[in-house]
Amino acid sequence: MTKTPGRSLMLSLLLSVVVLSLACAPENAPAPTPTPTPAVAATIATPIPAASIAALKPEDEVAVITTKLGTFKIRFFPEVAPRHVEHFKKLTKEGFYTGLAFHRVVPGGLIQGGDPTSRRDDRTMWGRGEPGQENVPAEFSSLPFGRGTIGAARKGGDINSATSQFFVCLERKQEWDGQYTVFGEVIDGLDVVEKISEQPSAGQVVLDKVVMNRVQLEKAGTAAAKK
Repeated sequence: MTKTPGRSLMLSLLLSVVVLSLACAPENAPAPTPTPTPAVAATIATPIPAASIAALKPEDEVAVITTKLGTFKIRFFPEVAPRHVEHFKKLTKEGFYTGLAFHRVVPGGLIQGGDPTSRRDDRTMWGRGEPGQENVPAEFSSLPFGRGTIGAARKGGDINSATSQFFVCLERKQEWDGQYTVFGEVIDGLDVVEKISEQPSAGQVVLDKVVMNRVQLEKAGTAAAKK
């Protein structure tokens, strides 16, 4: 005769299954990550009060991103996110971003790019990043996510897992305030960002990736003179 587990044993087994399911559940945050990833234990960063962002000066560096749909320009916020700004500038000077793509889009919502896997045509890998990429710790602030805000993408619940991927927000996202690092804003070419966000996609992954043909740093005065 086959014995059946006793009541206490059955309850123990059920509890174990529930705990295991929760431990493996994907992070359900509104994170600009292309696919849900398991939550990772993270050191919670202390939010940095938003400093009075200084007016852009002619000698300040801005990023100029050129695509087939046009060009847009980004100013940085080193007052609240110095490590992210330094990291973005470093990668730009190394030529890292040139040739990468915006692989994820939400029409009128956001665009996301900067993943080295987007150099390849395998869409299933876009957004996953590559092993060995340098992580940048979170630098949260009270700066709000609104139209034109530049944020750092990360892996699920690990707030300190930002690497090279960034996103441009195209609508007010209050639920992201203080949850993702803000390190800049678009100062020219938001219409281009809108066009990129409206590209045909499947599950937010673009069908025809929009390549960053050139990403460079220029003095704000020089960039303005070229308009």
